[in-house]
Amino acid sequence: MSQAPNLHSAGNLSPDTVVVSAGRPPREPDAPVNPPIVLSSTFHGTGTPAPGDRVYGRFSNPTWDPFETALSELEGAALPALVFSSGLAAVSAALSLVPAGGILVMPQHSYQGSLLLAAEEAANGRFTVRTVDIADTEQVQAALRGSDAGSDAGSGDGTRPADMLWIESPTNPMLEVAEIDVLARAAHDAGALVVADNTFSTPLVTRPLELGADVVLHSVTKYLAGHSDVILGALATSDEDLRRRLHNHRSLHGAIAGPFEVWLALRGLRTLALRIERSQATAGLLADRLLGHPAVEAVRYPGLPGDAGYERAVKQMNGFGSILCIEVAGGAEAAEAVAAHVRLWLPATSLGGVESLIERRRRQPGEPHSVPENLLRLSVGIENAEDLWSDLSSALAR
Repeated sequence: MSQAPNLHSAGNLSPDTVVVSAGRPPREPDAPVNPPIVLSSTFHGTGTPAPGDRVYGRFSNPTWDPFETALSELEGAALPALVFSSGLAAVSAALSLVPAGGILVMPQHSYQGSLLLAAEEAANGRFTVRTVDIADTEQVQAALRGSDAGSDAGSGDGTRPADMLWIESPTNPMLEVAEIDVLARAAHDAGALVVADNTFSTPLVTRPLELGADVVLHSVTKYLAGHSDVILGALATSDEDLRRRLHNHRSLHGAIAGPFEVWLALRGLRTLALRIERSQATAGLLADRLLGHPAVEAVRYPGLPGDAGYERAVKQMNGFGSILCIEVAGGAEAAEAVAAHVRLWLPATSLGGVESLIERRRRQPGEPHSVPENLLRLSVGIENAEDLWSDLSSALAR
């Protein structure tokens, strides 16, 4: 089934309309308003398959098309996005673009799965990793050039230029903001690809392809699907060769998504703009109120004028996101007590759903030790802001 025309690419629609309109079936008499779920493992065909033929369910599925079309329009990609079975499956595919024996420059604070998978690949000798403070532009530029191995002294030959720059902005969970456009230019000058994990921001807040990234990554599980009920990932690019390589990796490694999960993700995407508008506004309100709270040592949120990433966020973000972090006075035990005593906030990992979640990140064994023991990551949902504040402030008061 063909998809509706890409109206947003012509500048006719704003992103908060695209989330509703993109990926709809053609307007024909008695046609469904929503794309149907296609449950088939194989597709009719005779003769030698031509490029684009579905052939088999590991290569393509009609249920994927509407979601991939919608995400590509939102990210400003010239080609359909690629949906994967999980965010980590998308990470794996993106890392496959690093050549054997190559060098990856990666933030020291990133999604834990990305860090662990990159470390595993490095331990197996497939490539080396130079970890950096992604907010330190000069350090990242040096690591890209090869004039400095960055903050990771054990990253191999420090004189070679890098092959890939991995960007998270804001980072998980420290909320550091990278100068995406400046770093993308430096990476390209060094001959490196740029992969940007846009999970925290979503394309409604940041559009990394427009800032120079080659590939954008999402854990669809989070904001795009938005209801904590699916596990999916996605990649978007405007480069035909990169997309072909990523598609081949998905097909050969079997990292394919179930049709029903992708259908749910598209349904969740329809309310993305409303969810982000609500949760982002509440996150800013909570961040302001938490500043100076006697039980809070520090507040991390790029929307605060005193935050280290504020000026960069104003420049490259449409808002400041729906994640904030606090460091609780009294150390890890006090932070755990806050998470244990909230009644509306849910003590759980993950983020980006309609419900508000709270987690002490260092409870996770693989979290970098540079993340403070008393740091709580707050994923703000769409509940009433005053109810969320009352619950959190009561727990802090204990």
